[in-house]
Amino acid sequence: MARPSWADGYATSRIHRFRPDGTPDGGWGEPGRGPGQFCTPHAVWMNAFGEIAVADRDNSRVQIFTAAGEFLREITDVHKPMDIGSDSDGNWWVTDQVPRLSVFSRDGALVGRARAVLNGAHGIALHPDGSVLLAEINPSRLTRLAPV
Repeated sequence: MARPSWADGYATSRIHRFRPDGTPDGGWGEPGRGPGQFCTPHAVWMNAFGEIAVADRDNSRVQIFTAAGEFLREITDVHKPMDIGSDSDGNWWVTDQVPRLSVFSRDGALVGRARAVLNGAHGIALHPDGSVLLAEINPSRLTRLAPV
């Protein structure tokens, strides 16, 4: 799924939206702890249903929005989320600094959780074959989890 928005976590705590040709198309957010406010938005992902998830790292939550930036809900059962992906059912796959990999249903209910790598994954990608790719920083490596 294409990323139509980007997090500006280290500067303005905003989500910037872009048109398909790359031109800016507005955005939302400001520093804070309320809905639509962020403290280090670290990753952004759009699921198959057009919902946008933001890993609000230092607020230890994932906020879910419409494509227009309207707040829908949040997932708080994470500790400093690092990255987000989603599958074809709209489930949210979240890596955090515990370190663990958690899967939440589209509405935010915990589906499953594991410590998939030793030191935590800074990035995640879901492959069409069902594999999960986790990018680790220390040590610097890519871990592939294959379905069984």
